[in-house]
Amino acid sequence: MDKNVNMKILGIGNAIVDVICKVDENFIDQNKLTKGTMKLIFDKQEFQSMLSSLKIEKTISGGSVANSIVGLSQLKNKAGFIGKVSDDELGSKYEDGLKSEKVEYFYSKKKEDLPTGTCLILITPDSERTMCTFLGIAGKINENDINNDVIKQSEMIFLEGYLWDEGEPKNAFEKAIKSANKVAMSLSDKFCVDRHKANFLDLVKNKLDITFANEQEMMSLIDAENFNQVIDFGKSLKKHLVITRGEKGAVSIFDNEVIENDVFKNLEVKDLTGAGDLFAAGYLHGYLNKLDTKQCLDKGREMSSKVIQQIGARL
Repeated sequence: MDKNVNMKILGIGNAIVDVICKVDENFIDQNKLTKGTMKLIFDKQEFQSMLSSLKIEKTISGGSVANSIVGLSQLKNKAGFIGKVSDDELGSKYEDGLKSEKVEYFYSKKKEDLPTGTCLILITPDSERTMCTFLGIAGKINENDINNDVIKQSEMIFLEGYLWDEGEPKNAFEKAIKSANKVAMSLSDKFCVDRHKANFLDLVKNKLDITFANEQEMMSLIDAENFNQVIDFGKSLKKHLVITRGEKGAVSIFDNEVIENDVFKNLEVKDLTGAGDLFAAGYLHGYLNKLDTKQCLDKGREMSSKVIQQIGARL
C-alpha cells in the first residue's frame, strides 16, 4: 500500500450493496415494517424470501458513509473508504462501484463465512424509503481491518452510527478514533441512537469534531422535549453539531453560533434515499476546503437536492 497517502477524508462504514425496489403500501404492512425506518434482519432465509418476491430496479454499492465518500470524491476531494465485504459476486460489484467513482478502497477481500451485506431499499409511491438490511460480513468489522497509517495520513475520518456495535466493531471504531486527526460521524438512525444512547452521547460530547444527525435522532439522544433544548445542547458542546430538519432545512451549531438554511422549494422528489448522506458530503466538502458555515450548509443542501430528484443514493 502507498505509504504517502494524503487523503482529504477516509470513510469507515458498512460496505453494503443497495438493492432498490418499488413497492406498494401493502407490502410495508404485510411485512410488519415501519415506513421510513431501517430494520435489521439477522436471518439470511427471512431476508432472501423477502427479496425473492420483489422486482429489482437496480443494485448500487451503498452504505451510508460510502455514499457520502462517493459524493466527496465527485466534488474532487481525494477520498478513501474502509468497509468489509466477502469475496463473492456482490463483494466484487461493491469494490468496482467504489473504483469507478475514484474512491480508494483500503480493504483486501477474502472468502468469508457470511456474504457481502445487502440493503433492500423499498420505495413506496410517496417516495418515502423503508430499508431492510442484512449486514452479512459488513457488521463484523474488527481492529485488524483498520489501517492506522491511512488514518493518520487523512485530514479527517468519517464514521457511521450504523456500524457501531458492542464487541469488535466498537474496538475498530475506538482504534480509528485514537489515530485520527479529526473525526466526523453520522448518528445514522433513531434506531441506532436508542440502542446505543449512552455510548453515542459520550462520542458526541468527547470524541467527535463534527456530528451529523436529523432532528428526531438528536431529540432522542438528549431526551429533548423541544428543539430549543437541542440548540442549547449544541452551544454547550464547543464542537460542530449539524442537524437536518426535513422541510425546515438544516442548522449548524458551533460555540454560540447558530446558522440555518432552508430547503429548495418545488423540487420533483423521486426518492429520499441518500438525502442525508449527500448533505453530509456537501457540508464536509465545505468544511475541508475551509468554506464558512453558511457555505457548508448551502453545499449540503445543493447535494441533497440533486440526489432526491433521482432514484438511488448516488449522483
